[in-house]
Amino acid sequence: MGQGGKRRVIVAFSGASGPDYALRILELLAEMEVESHFVMSRSAKISLAHESDHKVRDFEERATRVYANDDIAAPIASGSFLTEGMIIAPCSAKTLGEIAAGIGGTLIARAADVVLKERRRLVVMLRETPLNLIHCRNMTTVTEAGGIIMPPVPAFYPRPKTVQDIVDHTAGRALDLLGLHSAGVRRWKDD
Repeated sequence: MGQGGKRRVIVAFSGASGPDYALRILELLAEMEVESHFVMSRSAKISLAHESDHKVRDFEERATRVYANDDIAAPIASGSFLTEGMIIAPCSAKTLGEIAAGIGGTLIARAADVVLKERRRLVVMLRETPLNLIHCRNMTTVTEAGGIIMPPVPAFYPRPKTVQDIVDHTAGRALDLLGLHSAGVRRWKDD
């Protein structure tokens, strides 16, 4: 919980495929009236331009606060800034490696490091395939430090009909890991 009992979540988008995950998470947080503190890497902006008709402003308009990835003095870089945790959606192998090595040279890596040191929830939606041994070791290191590795693998029990159905379900499940439950997530054996 943030100051005044307001719930806060850090949302980051690093340079991996799948910008719609971050966008949907920001939308769901707004629907839940949870403050979202958003940061996007330079590589994320490049992948966004190649994969989507969305613009950077579409993400920024949905976030409560927006930070530059080189602003390591931002509030989310401090453990005294209270949050429910952080979701990196999607997360590149580069960002995963920075987090695993404890390199806090960007705001995304620093905020993730802070979340781990404060024993808050860090959800890493690694978007890479196939995986090499370095990726596997970095995932192990982040998991051992308390992070949750959640590759955005689609679930088919909700019987998705569109790509947006898959994105919606995956985004909702990521928020579940922070204890934030979206009413729109179809649960297993949910009638």
